[in-house]
Amino acid sequence: MSETGDRAIRIVEVGPRDGLQNEAAVVPADAKVAFIEALAGTGLQVVEATSFVSPRAIPQLADADEVFPRIHRRRDVRYPVLVPNVRGLERAEAAGADAVAVFTAASEAFTEANIGMSIAASLAAFTPVLERAGAAGWWRRGYVSTAFGCPYSGDVATQAVVDVSVALLDLGCDEISIGDTIGVAHPADVQRVVSALLARIPADRLALHLHDTYGRALPNVEAGLALGVRTFDSSAGGTGGCPYAPGAPGNLATEDLIELLDRLGYEHGVDGSAVARAASAIQASFVG
Repeated sequence: MSETGDRAIRIVEVGPRDGLQNEAAVVPADAKVAFIEALAGTGLQVVEATSFVSPRAIPQLADADEVFPRIHRRRDVRYPVLVPNVRGLERAEAAGADAVAVFTAASEAFTEANIGMSIAASLAAFTPVLERAGAAGWWRRGYVSTAFGCPYSGDVATQAVVDVSVALLDLGCDEISIGDTIGVAHPADVQRVVSALLARIPADRLALHLHDTYGRALPNVEAGLALGVRTFDSSAGGTGGCPYAPGAPGNLATEDLIELLDRLGYEHGVDGSAVARAASAIQASFVG
């Protein structure tokens, strides 16, 4: 279901990728496929399916080459996959993907810990990925982690967030997702950072990726809504976080986001009860 108008919200479901990557439990491939298909049947327009990174880096998603080709994809749902480099893109191509996400950060310390390179080096690594994906007609997304604080270096300059976001846009990303990776943002921080971004990037090309570490995800959503942001990332059941960000458990739960949007009168087209059932099913499949 696709909504239109200023009251229309697009929810990007990241549970199958960002949610599962930080779980200690082993999740069977069959359960992952069923989870993705169940979420795609709830009315969600975007379901981030998996990550084609090194199995050594993210062992929980080592089965991406098996999982993605098995998904019975709906025509009205986009299934982006995360890739770190050209090798990851080649794996995604072989699996049949047609939407891609790349990831960097606004903090040099976090980028080094997360992907072992500087921000500038990460952008250089993404350049051929985004060029090749663009030539193939793929939809392209860029993640900017630690936009509101870094677990290693503390405060992050607003200008650093703007600079890396604009760089990703210039490289061809269709959408930039701004992440509160460790959940430290207050609504005033969202107002500050998003306002600066809006001076350079249209609101319809921005998304917010909020963690609920300190219970502020929903107030931060409201701050984003007030500024015109209409795309929000969330994870069914609130699972996951970032394995490279100590103290960052708990993505914003899709069910909680839907409840807030319903209460505020926004349109999203997603069946929250169906999302909750999908979350319960995947959690029941955890082994270990």
